[in-house]
Amino acid sequence: MDPRYIQPFVAAAKRIFDTMIDVPLSLGKPSLKNCSEVPYEVSGIIGLSGNVSGCVVISLSRQIAFQLVSALLGEEVTELDDDCTDAIGEIANMIAGNAKTDFPGEGNSISVPSVVIGKHKVSYPSGLPIISIPCRTNKGEMIIEVAIKKKD
Repeated sequence: MDPRYIQPFVAAAKRIFDTMIDVPLSLGKPSLKNCSEVPYEVSGIIGLSGNVSGCVVISLSRQIAFQLVSALLGEEVTELDDDCTDAIGEIANMIAGNAKTDFPGEGNSISVPSVVIGKHKVSYPSGLPIISIPCRTNKGEMIIEVAIKKKD
């Protein structure tokens, strides 16, 4: 997988967390993952199509979700209700929109993110490596997973 497809999403997440949400995010060492289960119960899933295909998943614990949504909304959030889910979708949408400006090549579309709550798996494209990037905020850890390939 071309690192140029990964970097825009990682940079966008860091930029959005640090500036717009004011929750500093530090990045760990990327690794390969070989299963479709995500480690946390809240995920924002961003699909890509066009000259590339695949997805980017931002997976976080409820605690981190509450921290991010509280910071975004300016009020304490302690429940995964519709407003919280919408805010997680908006955070993923900001990351996707921000990443699109730095994404290489033309003819690519980035979908409106979907949010999944609860223990779940992601339908990553088959036969594609999944790059897992651990991230940390002052409340705990989250993961950014990227599985993207250029169309033949």
